[in-house]
Amino acid sequence: QKPKANAKDAIVRLRETLQMLEKRENHLQNKIDSELKLAKSNATTNKRAALMALKRKKQYESQIEKIGGSRITIEAQVMAIESANVNLETIKAMESGAEAMKAIHGSMDINKVDDIMDSVRENMDLADEISNAISAPMIGVDLDDDELTAELEELEQEVLDSQLLEVEPPPVIAPNVPTTEPVRHTNKILEDEDDELEELRATMAM
Repeated sequence: QKPKANAKDAIVRLRETLQMLEKRENHLQNKIDSELKLAKSNATTNKRAALMALKRKKQYESQIEKIGGSRITIEAQVMAIESANVNLETIKAMESGAEAMKAIHGSMDINKVDDIMDSVRENMDLADEISNAISAPMIGVDLDDDELTAELEELEQEVLDSQLLEVEPPPVIAPNVPTTEPVRHTNKILEDEDDELEELRATMAM
């Protein structure tokens, strides 16, 4: 039994046939040119030879016309095979993809997927609860927000009171009083006391 030709072998064979037909056309065209030249040279001297040359020319032209038709048919066949081969490869690729998807989904069903997603959500919620528990401050007593607010207000009032107490009183402008002798006397007493204190310090140092 003759083996079936694949697309590649068929295309190669058809292209080789096209090349052969093209060479045949060129050969016949040379013969046509030669017969036409012969007919022209005998047109006035040997009409019988000229007519025979024209007859052979017509035959060659008929063969070229048939070859041209064959070439068109073969070229169309080549294009059809190439297109069919592309379609075949596309179908094979799609079939392979479908088989791969079937193998992936073979052990899965919608109920199993739903169970998996429920498990994922439960674990995510658990992880979130654990994270919140870890990040919560470790305080042994419960704190009352109202009590904390009241304590904060007391602190704020204390700060304001202390700020008011620290404000310096406005300077008191005393009237100009002329310097009198008693003032000088008081200054003299203070100077004497300072001198005595210095002497006492000097004695203790000795």
